[in-house]
Amino acid sequence: MAEAADFQGKNHSPARRWLRRTAAVLAGAPLVAALLAGATAPVAQAGVTDKAPTGSGTVAVTLDTVTPSAPVKGDTLTVSGTLTNKGKETVTAAQVDLRVGPRLFSRTSIDAANQRKGYLSGADPSPVGGKYTVKIAKLPSGVSHDFTLSVPVSKLGLGDDGVYQLGVTLSGRTPHALYDQVLGIQRTFLPWQSEDRDSKPRISYAWPLIAAAHLTAETGSDSQQTPVFADDGLAAEIAPGGRLEQMVSLGRQLPVTWIIDPDLLASVDAMTRDYRVKSGDTTIAGTNQNVAKQWLTSLEAAVSEGKVIALPFGDPDLASIAHRAKNVSGTLSHLQNASEVATPTVQTILHLKPSTDFAWPVDGAVDPSIVDVATSAGAHNVIARSDSLQETGGLVYTPTAARPIGGGTTAVVSDARLSTAFQGDMTKAGDSTLAVQKFLALTLSLAEQDTDKDRSVVVTPQRMPTVAQAQSMARALRTLDDGRWTQSQGLIQAAEAKPDAKATTQVPPTSRYPKKLRSQELPTQAFQDIKSTQASLNNFQVILTQPERVVTPFGNAINRSMSTSWRGRPVEAQQYRDSVRTYLQSLVNEVQLISKSDVTLSGRSATIPVTVQNRLLQDVDHLVLRLRSENATRLKLNDDGAVAEQPIQIAGGHSQSVKFDAAANINGQVQMTAQLYTEDGTPYGAEMNFTVKVSELTPTVLLVIAGGLLLLVLAGIRMYAHRKRANAGGAAGDDGSEPEQPSDPRPDTGPESTEPSGTGEKVDR
Repeated sequence: MAEAADFQGKNHSPARRWLRRTAAVLAGAPLVAALLAGATAPVAQAGVTDKAPTGSGTVAVTLDTVTPSAPVKGDTLTVSGTLTNKGKETVTAAQVDLRVGPRLFSRTSIDAANQRKGYLSGADPSPVGGKYTVKIAKLPSGVSHDFTLSVPVSKLGLGDDGVYQLGVTLSGRTPHALYDQVLGIQRTFLPWQSEDRDSKPRISYAWPLIAAAHLTAETGSDSQQTPVFADDGLAAEIAPGGRLEQMVSLGRQLPVTWIIDPDLLASVDAMTRDYRVKSGDTTIAGTNQNVAKQWLTSLEAAVSEGKVIALPFGDPDLASIAHRAKNVSGTLSHLQNASEVATPTVQTILHLKPSTDFAWPVDGAVDPSIVDVATSAGAHNVIARSDSLQETGGLVYTPTAARPIGGGTTAVVSDARLSTAFQGDMTKAGDSTLAVQKFLALTLSLAEQDTDKDRSVVVTPQRMPTVAQAQSMARALRTLDDGRWTQSQGLIQAAEAKPDAKATTQVPPTSRYPKKLRSQELPTQAFQDIKSTQASLNNFQVILTQPERVVTPFGNAINRSMSTSWRGRPVEAQQYRDSVRTYLQSLVNEVQLISKSDVTLSGRSATIPVTVQNRLLQDVDHLVLRLRSENATRLKLNDDGAVAEQPIQIAGGHSQSVKFDAAANINGQVQMTAQLYTEDGTPYGAEMNFTVKVSELTPTVLLVIAGGLLLLVLAGIRMYAHRKRANAGGAAGDDGSEPEQPSDPRPDTGPESTEPSGTGEKVDR
């Protein structure tokens, strides 16, 4: 933003204002000298072993608390912190003092003062002194010492309302410096607003609830489709003390606008029921149902006022799509789908209708292609940041956030200084305190800018604040909540505010997009992978009788594959995409042809069986099995010649054998190819090849015939031997007559004859 002037409030006469500014210039002269000198002043650095710090860097001073952060008349300011001797010598006769610097009239002067590190005699102010000091007799090398210093605000010498620089110094002596000198210093800012202001900028603070992807595309085979999580990391974030639990518990007490990724809600909602967590090559039952239920209950209570903005499902990376996927077809349709499912997801879980009219590119960095992608998904408000949409009109104040940028689109420009105030490590109390004090100072300086305009200022912090960052933000917002110099407003209302006619509306060209952000984008290959997965899903779902069991979890997983959370994690992003594609392919392979061995075809006509297996737990339909003969002259299928087709419908967990009529014309081998197709003619799965041997008489048939002939021969031999024995018996009879020829034997179950035996008949008794 062009805020070089950032003028003070205009509640005084022109003459008095001129005198004040003249005095400020005179007072700033030594400050400029100090800034120049401060660049070469020694700085306390922990861990330096070759040369210990000297001068005002000898002792490191940290400020753990400044209470109250923004005092009023009658308060007592209490500052506590820690002193650590980084030097090699013991400090004696030490004294901790509070020093109040000159009033800072602009946000640029706050930035400049924040850069000062060392102490410069004559430029830095004198200590408050008197009884408002802390004495320390001895501070040995490497030793730390806590301190607490309390001073009535009336003793600080504060003048008009505004921002003052506050310094805490440690003075003392060492064996090589026998006179008192400043051996350590730490500076911060003290907002001083003794009276309520007539004009207050409205602050809209975004409170993001966004997480990395944890839910996979896999689901159980049961009717509830038990979800499978890649890990249990989300449970840790929503558990008491976790990052997301802290965001909800802190945010519900603050005047903020919630920006929520619907995928986070869907993932936590899935955890409220049975779910599984991957563990190596298997999965184990999840056990955090109660944690998930409690988090959702708390969130629903926190957002009851309805200040909720829903991002597209999965928080797609708009810049990556704009810069890397413009030639990959289907990508914008995924973004549009992610936008369409946002509202029903939030309504189902939180029972309120969110605004889905906002797009939030990474760090608010925009260019024309990003704006085009954002609006293509239905957004009319694009959250930009002031370090991207920089002022070009020479404004000396921070304009209102809403800027019309053409085509019915509004750029909602957040303040870069305020939005980045709590980045970095806030786990140390000293770092958090400095960040809070600077944030408050910047907001007060903004309120004092010399303008009559009614302004809406937007703050959009980092997408996924840590616990410490969230706690620091909450401390600052609680201080602002008393409304002394700002007032709160929802982000939706800020987008609807009347734009400032002098504010820039020019979107920077693509060439100005930050190189650091561009290097973190998803590669083009990522979107090609997504396109390939979607094509497989389209081909698979047409054969299913219950396609929603597959389309929904895989559609959500594809949206997660485009998530902004993959920035800076290319390996993990690739692994996630691969896991989605691999799992989908495993389901596709559950419907397949069973391999056949070579087939021998005897005779002129026969049937050829081909088996299709469905190992899915739902029925499949709309499939066609096509069998092709590579030599229709030798082996013809049906009346069509080389190709025959049959529709396929198979119940879940079953196989089906499909028979094709074939007619042989010439003996020999014929190569056959079986292939499944969807009804629109798209191949499904891998083709199967086998060989058919065409023969008039097969070896089996010949063996049967040979066996039959052998039996006939053996029967003839036996009949001949039996007849020969019968003839020999007749020659030995009493009457010497020729014996009768044996007749066909009667069944041995027949009754015996009671009539007398005939003449010459042999009766066995």
